[in-house]
Amino acid sequence: VIILWICVILVLLAASFFVAPPDRSGESIKEQMRDAVLHDVNKINFLGIKDVNPAFISAVVVTSFLLLAGVCIRLFVIPKFQIIPSKFQLLLEQLVGFFASFAKEKSPHRYRFLSAYIFGAGMYIFFGTLFELFGIQAVTVNGRSIALPAPLADINGAIALGCLSYLIVLFGGFFGNGFKGVGSALKDFTMPLSMSFRLFGALLSGVLVTELLYHYISLSFGLPVVAGVLFTLLHALVQTYVLIMLTATSYGEASHKKERK
Repeated sequence: VIILWICVILVLLAASFFVAPPDRSGESIKEQMRDAVLHDVNKINFLGIKDVNPAFISAVVVTSFLLLAGVCIRLFVIPKFQIIPSKFQLLLEQLVGFFASFAKEKSPHRYRFLSAYIFGAGMYIFFGTLFELFGIQAVTVNGRSIALPAPLADINGAIALGCLSYLIVLFGGFFGNGFKGVGSALKDFTMPLSMSFRLFGALLSGVLVTELLYHYISLSFGLPVVAGVLFTLLHALVQTYVLIMLTATSYGEASHKKERK
């Protein structure tokens, strides 16, 4: 399979030199890169209330989808669980078991709430990152048609998730050790910034590489697709694991019951 992919990429690369260059009469590469970072040009009107960044629309769509899927699974799937599980039941059990065991390993004394949070945050990061692969189109206030990006491609979304994870650690420290636990968690005050910029930087790197390929490679329907899919899948897995690992480790340290000497 790997050899086949390499052959396909080489063929596409060779064919790109014989194809006419793409039309660059629209936005320049500088404008595209700037808008991919700041999202200050291609805004979308949200329900006639306010012009918002496209990533906000993506966040609303992904959140609604996950909530709806969770309700449907709870009402129509879980009541029909059997002793001999089906494939979907087995997938759910393995997925929930992975997050539960991960939380119990990092915080064996207080892991129930932590497992629920890292499961929700992990699913949001994973499916939110994969969301951009669908290429759902939206019309901006300027009349342009754009594909909705990943929710965490906006720095505001990444900061919000990083700060939320830090608040979870603070509450875990408070309920585990009182104000001493809060003080212990406050020592690592750079954690929300590191989480936020790690999420944002990883997703942004894939967006920028794809934009460069679309702009400078003649065969813009070939290589950017392969690169975009590989970057997206890699970031979805890596960033999900990194966030839940950092959150679970910090939560376990802050909420661990200190023994008095």
